[in-house]
Amino acid sequence: VQLQASGGGLVQAGGSLRLSCAASGRTSSRYAIGWFRQAPGKEREFVAVINWSGGNTVYADSVKGRFTISRENARNTVYLQMNSLKPEDTAVYYCAAGIYPTATDKYSYWGQGTLVTVSS
Repeated sequence: VQLQASGGGLVQAGGSLRLSCAASGRTSSRYAIGWFRQAPGKEREFVAVINWSGGNTVYADSVKGRFTISRENARNTVYLQMNSLKPEDTAVYYCAAGIYPTATDKYSYWGQGTLVTVSS
């Protein structure tokens, strides 16, 4: 499975961005997809995860109510809609694919990151 994350950019605090994670591979739609982020000088942290059917989602407390994860299996794409962005959301965002949806980093496949910068 190959993953391509996109959609990052520079946005003012309070603004919105939508990240996309495009997956390729014969069984890519059967994987759970997680989003993680890593801010400068900090460890990578869990953001959100969605199971393969889209019926189960989990969010980190820090983004709950502001971010929404969804997937469109016909397009092999998972989205992360980010609203009410804060400067502390600034990070490189990564998507990852695995058999089980989990908040840990135990994923088999990782995409390259996309940078999100939120200015105050």
